Amino acid sequence: MPKDSITYQNSGYFNPLINNYLNQKKNLDSLYNRFPTIENFAKQITEKQASFNNTHRKVLVSVLENQYQHLSTSDVTKQNILSLSSSDTFTVTTGHQLNIFTGPLYFLYKIISTINLTKELKVKYPEYNFVPIYWMATEDHDFEEINYFNFKGKKFRWNKETSGPVGRLSTEGLKDVFDIFSKEIGTSTNANKIKKLFDEAYNKGYSLADATRLLVNELFGEYGLVILDGDSRDLKKEFSPYIQDELLHQKSNKAVLKTIQQLKDYSIQVNPREINLFYMKDTLRERIILENETYKINNTNIRFSKTEILSELENHPENFSPNVIMRPLYQEVILPNLCYIGGGGEISYWLELYSFFDEVKVTFPILLLRNSALLATEKQTKKLDKLGLSWKDLFLKTDNLINERVKQISEFPIDLSTQKSQLKTQFDYLKTIAHKTDKSFIGAVKAQEAKQIKGLENLEKRLLKAQKRKHTDELERIIDLQNQLFPQGGLQERKTNFSEFYLDYGDTVIEKLIHNLKPLENKFDCIAF
Repeated sequence: MPKDSITYQNSGYFNPLINNYLNQKKNLDSLYNRFPTIENFAKQITEKQASFNNTHRKVLVSVLENQYQHLSTSDVTKQNILSLSSSDTFTVTTGHQLNIFTGPLYFLYKIISTINLTKELKVKYPEYNFVPIYWMATEDHDFEEINYFNFKGKKFRWNKETSGPVGRLSTEGLKDVFDIFSKEIGTSTNANKIKKLFDEAYNKGYSLADATRLLVNELFGEYGLVILDGDSRDLKKEFSPYIQDELLHQKSNKAVLKTIQQLKDYSIQVNPREINLFYMKDTLRERIILENETYKINNTNIRFSKTEILSELENHPENFSPNVIMRPLYQEVILPNLCYIGGGGEISYWLELYSFFDEVKVTFPILLLRNSALLATEKQTKKLDKLGLSWKDLFLKTDNLINERVKQISEFPIDLSTQKSQLKTQFDYLKTIAHKTDKSFIGAVKAQEAKQIKGLENLEKRLLKAQKRKHTDELERIIDLQNQLFPQGGLQERKTNFSEFYLDYGDTVIEKLIHNLKPLENKFDCIAF
């Protein structure tokens, strides 16, 4: 059982908006540009090529070369960076927070989806170049979301008082995490590789942005991944006309609120502010609020008049940071991007933004749900086979899985649906008789029917409970296996760090994922090692 898959829609782990998007429901057509099929990229390339400001390319390449200047870079990544100066080169982008030591597994899946899509595009459209981009969320300021990772059920946390953008933080203090983690993973060959990777990234006094770039480059550099930090004065300068427009006219708020009305039947991921920008310094990232023609920086005494804030933008564009509403626009303005790859929550909020992009006349990217995967060790796969389970079975809620399994292995039928159906037929006949004779009997007939159906249901429950007791050992093994693969009742990819698998399988972990994950198939892959 090397690999299997189920659809995202059947996994039970995606919200209704994403399921309807994947099903291409017509009521969502107005919220995106093109659905992610390999054929639809032809029109996306044509549109982006016609609309993209190629003067941004020179700045982009210069910024990337500067950000990579102290990093050992693969030839393919160097070539990808240089190729961005050509009007025939386009990007596929994913973004993610700076979780220490990559955080949960799905961080890898996002990047591998991006790398693999560029490969597919090159095969389909060989006359163009396609560069995979990882956009580091260096300007985020929610440290509590990124300051830990899990290993075999234990949480390794970086305790630090912080403020301002996380990318500018010093990695001082991570040595303590490293020491504890090192003792936990042992001294095998693969354990020593993990330690070296952690040590080189986090124990050399780098900023968190530089440490993350080093770590991710070490893992994916050979595949040509290009890592971009948007916290750049030069890139912000290119984006400054849109920042100015936001400060003066607040178009994003009006456009996104209009779209939210179309999504009122779904859970809304993000709500826009009047101004969707932060003011940012090394230890500060606070909302810009417009009150009585004065621009106030939230939780500070900093104030700007309109003239002053436009002057600040002109002289210090790096001090302006887009929030979750404006960041996608920033990305699409400075990158020749065709597609954004993200998780369900990300794609949901991107769907709120199409009308805003249309308003400011920037091409909206194709939106692709990242790959998801369930990884199993050889031992777990053998348990699955021995128990006679399929991968699909494991995605059921535990109670449903156990009930279905008991019905399968019981020596006699527990499902009394046939008896209920026969009972219903008998009472339908009695209702017909009552109609023809005395209609006052109908109520009594219905009450007796409900009573007897209830009795059969109670018998079902008692039979099921008795069979559960009889097969306790097997059911406990099933629950144990499901708990291993779905820690704390949730998806493995949201809890487990890649090091758990690297410890056993080394470099083959990424190689296997690169080989198996197909970004345009829209399948939740189950992969056995």
